[in-house]
Amino acid sequence: MNRSFTLVFSLGLAVGVALLSAADWPQWRGPSRDGISSETGLLKEWPAGGPKLLWQVKDLGDGFSAPAIVGDRIFDISSKGDDNEFVQALSTRDGKQLWSTKIGGVGPNTPGNNYPGSRSTPTVDGDRIYALGSDGDLAALETATGKIVWQLNLRKNFGGKPGNWAYAESPLIDGDALVCTPGGPTATLIALNKKTGDPLWTCAVPEGDNAAYSSVVVVNGGGVKQYVQFVSKGLVGVEAKTGKLLWRYDNSAKGSPANIPTPVSRKDFVYSASSKGGGGLVKLTPSDGGIKAAEVYINSKLPTAIGGAIELNGYLYGTNGQGLLCADYATGDLKWQERGIGAGSVCYADGMLYWHSENSGEVALVEATPDAYREKGRFKPADMPSKRASLEKAKDGRAWAYPAVANGRLYIRDWNCLWCYDVKAQ
Repeated sequence: MNRSFTLVFSLGLAVGVALLSAADWPQWRGPSRDGISSETGLLKEWPAGGPKLLWQVKDLGDGFSAPAIVGDRIFDISSKGDDNEFVQALSTRDGKQLWSTKIGGVGPNTPGNNYPGSRSTPTVDGDRIYALGSDGDLAALETATGKIVWQLNLRKNFGGKPGNWAYAESPLIDGDALVCTPGGPTATLIALNKKTGDPLWTCAVPEGDNAAYSSVVVVNGGGVKQYVQFVSKGLVGVEAKTGKLLWRYDNSAKGSPANIPTPVSRKDFVYSASSKGGGGLVKLTPSDGGIKAAEVYINSKLPTAIGGAIELNGYLYGTNGQGLLCADYATGDLKWQERGIGAGSVCYADGMLYWHSENSGEVALVEATPDAYREKGRFKPADMPSKRASLEKAKDGRAWAYPAVANGRLYIRDWNCLWCYDVKAQ
């Protein structure tokens, strides 16, 4: 093979990896971090027993990481034992591993070391993948090979303070910036140069909140582009350019030991929730050269479960201890609720909600409409793991990984298993 052909082939491969299609799922909660896919042409109803299973991986590695899918590759973070947390690439064809790279050890969990294992979803950005391990190990890797480009540790490099159950955030890439949450009094949130890992700014929240288990989202509210994050004591908004703290809201975090769901934004409004604090909506408005976050409502009966919520056309969909529900996003008024398969995580594609139960591991398909609850199929994945979350240490590990829809396929993870289903309409 001559040098010119090799160069052309290599450039073609790089371009192929860098280009995202509308059907890819390149990061936590999909293309826009809102749990929504723009993909169409999918099944509107499942046959008995569920959609067609294409393949299953039973030795993925432990943890709760959701998959990121770009082109013909799946990326996830898994762990084996306490000393090996790793990023890996799998083939969408059959789930076989293409490469694996260790980024650190499993982070300490207190009290009682409950639920050890990977948590975060990697973020794919062109020819790089960015991953945060549960012990605070942040790395940029080549998507093609898994080679580490740069690496640092949030605790060692920034004095980071994780919550009781280690780091669980999925890093945000916004332009040339990587944004994440070390936690603590000196660098509660940070922005790094994604190419080098060098700091662009640090934000020291005055309350010195530890990192929680949510992930940063971009919000254009009150006329200011900002990064919004749910930290240990409340919701905060930080100016994207400078890292200046703009506002905070604490009611949805009151009494909560673990703030987990990612905030959900619509125009000048942001929704946040925890199992103890309830679901709260704030409106962002300019005020004295800054931003004011005024509470619109707080309601314990709205989506508060670990599996997050989705906003569609002015309606909020998500789960709590009583099952799946739909509520008016602007007012919090309940439209319907159904027990179904219980608390779980949700994503959306082509008019349908994909609902993964955290308790039974079942998966359901539900029409995304405020009119009524309309279930269009459910199934239980075959050969589910007999143990989750090192059950000899933790009594209650559950199926906490979020579902993902990409390129006509549904991906479900449960501890060390990954299933791939064909959900394209015939």
